[in-house]
Amino acid sequence: MNTQFHKGVVEMCVLALVAKQDFYGYELVNAISTQIPISEGTIYPILRRLTQEGHFETYLKESSEGPPRKYYRMTKSGRTFTQSLIQEWTSFTSSVDTIINSPKRRGV
Repeated sequence: MNTQFHKGVVEMCVLALVAKQDFYGYELVNAISTQIPISEGTIYPILRRLTQEGHFETYLKESSEGPPRKYYRMTKSGRTFTQSLIQEWTSFTSSVDTIINSPKRRGV
């Protein structure tokens, strides 16, 4: 799969999941990798950038299994950004599906 396309889809998955609930990084890797093959090295740069852009904020939460975990929470601007991105994705995939599934035209 095209690397840039893959990164865009993974970013949208990260946004969609964190819009529903707070996650820590490794937890996101596990949630996404059940459907799309990814590694931790894919997720953490996305999380850093989305945080720097103000779409996420972070907080630490104690863990019974080791040091505190850094959780990512969606901000108001992140929710707006996510909704916009999902609307674009829905429109785009609908258009692509129409093209892919359209019958062959005569003389073409």
